[in-house]
Amino acid sequence: MQKEKLIIVFTVLVEVIGFGIVIPILPFYVTSFGVTPFVVTLLFASFSFFAFLSAPFLGSLSDRIGRRPVLLVSIFSTSVGWFVFASATSVPMLFVGRIIDGAAAGNFTIAQSYLVDIARDDKERATNLGIIGAAFGIGLIVGPLLGGILSNISHEFPFWVAGVLALANAITAYFFLPETHHDRGQHQRLTFNPLRPLYRATQDVTLRPLFLAWLLFALAFVTAQSVFALYSDAAFGFDSFKTGILFTVIGLVVALNQGILLKHFWLKRYSESSLEWGMLIVFGVGLLLMGSGVVWFFYLSLPFYALGQAVLRVVITSQVAGAADPSIKGETLGILSALMSAAMIAGPLIGGALFEIDPHTPFFVGVCFVALAIINKTHRSSAGTVR
Repeated sequence: MQKEKLIIVFTVLVEVIGFGIVIPILPFYVTSFGVTPFVVTLLFASFSFFAFLSAPFLGSLSDRIGRRPVLLVSIFSTSVGWFVFASATSVPMLFVGRIIDGAAAGNFTIAQSYLVDIARDDKERATNLGIIGAAFGIGLIVGPLLGGILSNISHEFPFWVAGVLALANAITAYFFLPETHHDRGQHQRLTFNPLRPLYRATQDVTLRPLFLAWLLFALAFVTAQSVFALYSDAAFGFDSFKTGILFTVIGLVVALNQGILLKHFWLKRYSESSLEWGMLIVFGVGLLLMGSGVVWFFYLSLPFYALGQAVLRVVITSQVAGAADPSIKGETLGILSALMSAAMIAGPLIGGALFEIDPHTPFFVGVCFVALAIINKTHRSSAGTVR
């Protein structure tokens, strides 16, 4: 089992490094085509829209045919998407590149399902999700730093590197990644309608409050994240290299908490429910400081922003996975992915529109989403629906 876990984590790590390379560069590359900030965020939303359409189906498909084949196709599509994006000569080609990637964007969800498959108990499940989160954090340390350096060659060069990494990852996974899902729902109907599992989610009394918590957190996170690079440039004059350094700092905090502190400190001292309370507050404070427009408050916001989202991702996902029917865990985690994708459609559109009015506003709207998540948590606690 340990070998399987290492291979899966390595697969995710390579994937996220490729993704992390382009995070601080994408807005600078896209604006070189002469588009407005809203079009930049619309580009983010186009990827998310197609990921939203595909995520529940891919989760359901992995329950039926296994995790491995779905993950392989997803990784390969990522490489194709980045190659198209890097070679773009027009704005429509940029959108085509992101759509290709989004249409089979099941990498992270299927990897989560892998590690849930091999977990022996609730604690190991949360720890495994923390490990994959740590891989995500490490990718956000190495990737943005590498992207900032590569952008000195050209703004499109990091996207070529991301495509090559994804292709190498697909080849490696083909030869070395084993299948872990053997209790398959062969008689389960595949879900092609992305709204159908979401509708079922609204009918699930146990999971519905957790799905809402995830959606509100995702909206807060994505609204701020989509304009982060644009904001750092507009408010403080940071270029792509400096923005890459900022994302590296965020990645360090995420990796430290998900890879070490989650298992050895947070989960030992606090329940998942208590962590959700505290980290919503921490995350909200981070957004408030980030949007202040004061450079030192902006620097101070980074550990709050990173810590809050690092722990919230794991504890909410773990609570959902623990309460889900074992035969449809892939589909259930696919619903989480679909909700995140829905937030990644709405969030950039909200953030981009608000940014053009005032660069600080998207962060304050994010605080409002966090406040709603706290109200939802309060209601769940009073109703006794938390685990």
